[in-house]
Amino acid sequence: MGDRTVVADVADELARRVASGQYVPGGLMPSVRQVAEEFDLNRATAQLILGRLESYGFVDAHRGKGFVIRDVRAEGGVDVYRRLFRLSMPAPEVAAEMFGNIVDEERGIALEALLAYTGSERGIDPGALKIEIDELETLARSADPDQHRMLDIELRLLRRLLTDLGHSVQRAVLNSIGEMVLEVPEAVQAYFAVSPDLHVLVWRALVAVWESEGGPSQAQLALFEDLFGMYHQKVVARFEELVGLQQEADVAPHAVTA
Repeated sequence: MGDRTVVADVADELARRVASGQYVPGGLMPSVRQVAEEFDLNRATAQLILGRLESYGFVDAHRGKGFVIRDVRAEGGVDVYRRLFRLSMPAPEVAAEMFGNIVDEERGIALEALLAYTGSERGIDPGALKIEIDELETLARSADPDQHRMLDIELRLLRRLLTDLGHSVQRAVLNSIGEMVLEVPEAVQAYFAVSPDLHVLVWRALVAVWESEGGPSQAQLALFEDLFGMYHQKVVARFEELVGLQQEADVAPHAVTA
């Protein structure tokens, strides 16, 4: 661990132990002296590390007692969940469960926004959306598409729709979900379980519908919902593959029959 990142690195290691259950909720974190000794630090640095864990929402400081471990899964807010998700990558089952919840929430918000915008009086100039989609297409057609940037553009497009619809709470939740996903490479990659070109085609088709006078039929809307759901199933399956969960599931039966 480098000198510039020692506080963040050790704080993440201790937070990972909380997330994995190695440190039990309601129990005490190692003391300043114990942290200093384990990681070969001075006590001032160890104190900063435990203070950072408190700012993360993983512990509560009690005068004369020390730092008490919180039940972060039951009591943590969005910021805690975000950190938990990032730290859960070494535990495939936990990571996959959390990602599945994230995808479910994102799918609900995105689908509601797309359908609501389709059925409302639209206040966004289609030209402004097309500029974003043009950038998306340029990235998709590159030799090595920047998936992180592409997903960020798609989140930006959804934010525009939610803002126009006046859905401020959903926009705030989407922003938090975007932050969770964008800082985990496996999660970003999973959102491109289908070709990057297909992402562009979907947005082009949506803009064409929004520009048309007739709009989609109920059958077309139902088909879109089904396809949207299938896409997100592929996203979750791809994430499980990336974190090694499917490989573990495949190995287990062979181990039993060996």
